[in-house]
Amino acid sequence: MICIITGDIVGSRKIKDTWLLSLKAALKAVSDQNSKWEIYRGDSFQVEVEPENAIRAAAYLKACIRINKPADVRMGIGIGDIKNKRKKLSESSGDAFVNSGAAFDSLKQAKVNLAIKTDSADFDEEINVLIKLSLISMDSWGVVAAEMVKLALENNNLLQSELAAISGRTQSSVSEALKRAHYTEIMEMDKLYRKKLNQMILK
Repeated sequence: MICIITGDIVGSRKIKDTWLLSLKAALKAVSDQNSKWEIYRGDSFQVEVEPENAIRAAAYLKACIRINKPADVRMGIGIGDIKNKRKKLSESSGDAFVNSGAAFDSLKQAKVNLAIKTDSADFDEEINVLIKLSLISMDSWGVVAAEMVKLALENNNLLQSELAAISGRTQSSVSEALKRAHYTEIMEMDKLYRKKLNQMILK
C-alpha cells in the first residue's frame, strides 16, 4: 500500500514563480530526499509518501507554498496498491494513482483544496470531514503562520523556544503564529488519521 498526492498550484500564472523553488524543495523533503516525485505541465505535481505521513506531508506542502503569498495549492491524496511501478511516477499505475486522481478531480466540485480517497468509503467520509474543518485554518495561513508551521514540521522534536532561536523571532511571536495556524489541532487530526488508517489496514 502506498500514498500518492496529486496537486497543482492555484493561480500559478498570475504570481511570481518563487513558488517553484519552494515546491521542489518541499517535494524532496516529503519524499525523504528520493526521486519519488515529479512536476509536470508547469504547475502540477505528484509525489509518493508513506500512507501514515499523508496528512503531515499535505500540511507541509501547503505551508511551503503559502509562504509565497498569494500562492496556494490543491491536493488529492490517494491511498491504495500499486500495480506497475515505473521510473516515472506518471507512468506507474494502480489503485493509489486512480484514487489520487479521483480525489484531485473532486476538489473543484466540493470547493475544497484538499481531499482523500481510499478503497473505504467510511474512512474517506470521516477523514474528509476532518480535512474540511482543518482547511478553515489552513486556507487562511498568512506568510508568518505558514513559515512557522513549516519550521515546526521540519523540527517536530524542538520546543517553541528552540524554534524561536532558529527563526530569529521571539518565543511569543512563534507561539502566536502557531496558535493562529491552529498547529496543535492539525497535529491532533494527524494523530487521529494515523489511528484510523491503522484500524482500516487491520480490517
